[in-house]
Amino acid sequence: MNGTLFFVPTPIGNLEDMTFRAIKVLKEVEYILCEDTRTSGVLLKHYEISKPLKSYHLHNEHHSTQKVIEDLRNGQNIAIITDAGTPGISDPGYLLAKACADEKIEMICLPGATAFVPALVVSGLPNHDFYFAGFLPTKKGRQTKLKQLAAEKKTIVLYESPHKINTTLEQIKEFFGGETKISLSREISKKFEETKRGTIGELIEFSKSKTLKGEIVLVINNAEAKTDEEEKPLSKNKYKN
Repeated sequence: MNGTLFFVPTPIGNLEDMTFRAIKVLKEVEYILCEDTRTSGVLLKHYEISKPLKSYHLHNEHHSTQKVIEDLRNGQNIAIITDAGTPGISDPGYLLAKACADEKIEMICLPGATAFVPALVVSGLPNHDFYFAGFLPTKKGRQTKLKQLAAEKKTIVLYESPHKINTTLEQIKEFFGGETKISLSREISKKFEETKRGTIGELIEFSKSKTLKGEIVLVINNAEAKTDEEEKPLSKNKYKN
């Protein structure tokens, strides 16, 4: 009988965000896949979890996936975690999920911490229909992606790193327009958690005024963006018979 693969979210900042169920699962599986054994070792030690850790990250997931599938076929229950948040969401996990689906191996994803949901909720922007884009391409295809996102009449959610945030905000202004409303959240669930809301111009000014730290979530209000047709003035003759 096949084993089960558990996707287990880990805290994105505050260790108290770990769920009782997540701790129970990690204590019961055969071993735990993780991005960095040193980072995950600290988490496991905090919760007195003594299970083998095996490295599974973006640079070795293609090579490691087949071995994990073999272990699951042999009846072992395995968990995958990342340094922070939910595996598979802008983190390793997709290739393993696809392989398990192809092999009809059971998977269970526990609910838990992920950065974009809190940022979207507290943004105060429309959240009934949104597009989660994760990280933008670093170089090739970046402008193409931004152009594609600007055409989506939905709220757009992006992840960004501190050293790229000023460039990204300037590019958002270029592609989405200078009056676009945006929310910037950082250090979510940590001591210095902060959310700043305003127009893209105001956020650029804010970002340049201080050195931002921690993973950043941007929420862009493109759901209420005006189309080119809406911005055109009505023709004087439009309603003449």
